[in-house]
Amino acid sequence: MHLVHKCRASPSKKGRRDRRLAIGGDVVPVAADSVRSYNIVMPNTETAQIPEDISGRPRRMPVGGTSWRHTFRALRHRNYRLFFWGQLVSLIGTWMQQTAMSWFVYEITNSKFLLGAVAAIGSAPMMLFSVWGGSLADLYPKRSILIATQTAQMICAFLLAIGVWAGFANATFIVVVAALNGVAMGFDMPARQAFTVEMTSREDLLNAISLNSSIVNGARVIGPSLAGLMIGAVGVSACFLFNGLSFVAVIVGLLMMRLPVFERNIDVISPTEHAWNGIVYSFQHPRVRMILLLFLAVGIFGWSYMVIMPAFARDVLGRGADGYGVLMSASGVGALVGALVVATYGHLFTPRKLALGGVWLFSAALLAFSFTRNFYVALAFLFVGGFGMLLFFSTTNTVLQTIVPDDMRGRVMGVWSLIFGAMIPLGSLEAGAVAHWFSTPFALALGGIVCAISGLVALLVIQRREAQLARE
Repeated sequence: MHLVHKCRASPSKKGRRDRRLAIGGDVVPVAADSVRSYNIVMPNTETAQIPEDISGRPRRMPVGGTSWRHTFRALRHRNYRLFFWGQLVSLIGTWMQQTAMSWFVYEITNSKFLLGAVAAIGSAPMMLFSVWGGSLADLYPKRSILIATQTAQMICAFLLAIGVWAGFANATFIVVVAALNGVAMGFDMPARQAFTVEMTSREDLLNAISLNSSIVNGARVIGPSLAGLMIGAVGVSACFLFNGLSFVAVIVGLLMMRLPVFERNIDVISPTEHAWNGIVYSFQHPRVRMILLLFLAVGIFGWSYMVIMPAFARDVLGRGADGYGVLMSASGVGALVGALVVATYGHLFTPRKLALGGVWLFSAALLAFSFTRNFYVALAFLFVGGFGMLLFFSTTNTVLQTIVPDDMRGRVMGVWSLIFGAMIPLGSLEAGAVAHWFSTPFALALGGIVCAISGLVALLVIQRREAQLARE
């Protein structure tokens, strides 16, 4: 059922006439000089289709009340439900593998630098292939791409399990398999990000992206904890085996989806030019460029804290594999809570407040965490840090997908994946080197300070641009 509402004029205090949109008991003020007479079609969701010249924003505005009943609204779409539950199982395995791999590398090498180097080399292929992955996502069926990439990652997990179980896995073997897995992720990530709107709808995109973040961070809660218990009980190889089996869930879900026949646009440019256009667009668009640069800075100096967490857990807090798993889970719990809060209430706040507020909250928590030597206080700071990081990552991801054209979304998310792929190796090397030459707490504190400064610089640049536009 759709409800049709009309804009009606009402006098303002300054004697000018403005327009007020009355929907669901809420009144949305709208500039009179930009409005004629519009019929606003509002589906039974928390967003309404509003002409862009009214809102000044891309076609969707939040209206009506807010309720926790709407938190999981995107699950009403059958295709997204299949994706959601399959990804939840698979991501638990992924976090188990990541936790086990870090612990195994540190155990056999006892080197903080190699701990960062292995993570960097495993993520570097994402930086090389994500732009091409984004281009493919705009040219070919995204489901087919995802089935291929998920199968490749499953094979890599089984190789790790066999190598550790048979006893021939060393640092070089881990690096090679991790690099192959990174190639698959380079094509997987942009296709998976751009596939979200096809599984749901534009009205539910913000909700779906927030729920995607919730399952990623829900897996962060469960995965490291299970990995810590499993490493102590049956060994590292069992974590890799579980991850390999977990990919079956997402592959089956993809095969069960009912999707319309894919219609490829007629190619008028070369594949290289097609991919390059996505890079050019991303860095010529002021808002996209600012989001990506801030994302890079926070990723290199902030997100990399997880790479040196095994060293902090063992050398600073005096904990073993189980304590390391709990520390990782604490951050995941905070991020999970943040994802659910954004899914429910995120539309009530401006993206700027959510993103920058999240950066500064994370920075403060990371700085405080670097000074603590109490395990339980450390858990509290990681919870707050995970909450803040989720606000930033979820908001920037949503904004990117909603401000770009449909035919450019895959390539822009390819650039986003390139940044993501670059920040992990660069951040891993930075964190590992600083921790090696100075100390692990110093590396964490430095990351928190740089993230806070980056957020402040971004705010100043945005305010300066707005002032220039106002003068024009």
